Amino acid sequence: MSRRRHELFLPPIVLDRDSSAPLHELCRQLARAIRSGVRAGARLPSTRVLARLLGVSRNTVLTAYDELAASGLIHGLQGAGMLVDPPAHRVHPFDPRLVLREAQYPAKTLSIVDPDGAPLYLSFR
Repeated sequence: MSRRRHELFLPPIVLDRDSSAPLHELCRQLARAIRSGVRAGARLPSTRVLARLLGVSRNTVLTAYDELAASGLIHGLQGAGMLVDPPAHRVHPFDPRLVLREAQYPAKTLSIVDPDGAPLYLSFR
């Protein structure tokens, strides 16, 4: 069985060394590069390689990839790394991790409605 080779996509990223939030800057630049017309199925660099190229922690790149996956821009494929999703799949699915992150722990209550119309309340303390 032959493995399908994915084209490597190396986005043009320039991080500000004086920035207090390299994670947010990295996420924003990666998302912008992906939305600018990268071919679906293109493979992003491994977290270790991208971290080394940018001079940031591997955890910063891992978290950025997680946020992009949560927003539907990329997805992970075992053995192939992180791949760019086609534009048709770039919807904002319900992701509990994203809800918790946007809830701004510790003092926020989130009200959502399930598909049947019943209200659901999530309290974060």
